[in-house]
Amino acid sequence: MLSRHGGMLGRLAPVFRLGLGARIGAGSQYISWIALTDEVRAIRFLLDRPDLDGPVNLTAPEPATNAELTAALGRAVGRPALLRVPAPLLRAGLGEVSSELLSGARVLPRKLQEAGFLFRYPDLASALTAELASGKPAA
Repeated sequence: MLSRHGGMLGRLAPVFRLGLGARIGAGSQYISWIALTDEVRAIRFLLDRPDLDGPVNLTAPEPATNAELTAALGRAVGRPALLRVPAPLLRAGLGEVSSELLSGARVLPRKLQEAGFLFRYPDLASALTAELASGKPAA
């Protein structure tokens, strides 16, 4: 979830602002994300749709690779993100936990979109701009 105050973005933005943003491993692993604004809107949408049952993926329709996320976040905070943490170094430092960072899933919100939900921030650049623009997320 992308929010200036928490989630993945809350942890990464300060590091990237210091110019220490880094791609993890090869950077080809997918990261499914959603802007906080769209997550809240999607939950409200689903609460009004009792006809929908079963699991619904709350992710944006355009998952990004780690390399794409790293580059986009660097651009959003106005800092280059040229560093890379090699997979062997990550495995040596984090052990089994490193597999969480080195693997990914390309999850799509098909059911949500088929039900008619429209994302306010469907792409990573607009989501990062919106969530980093002010001290509080857009409603």
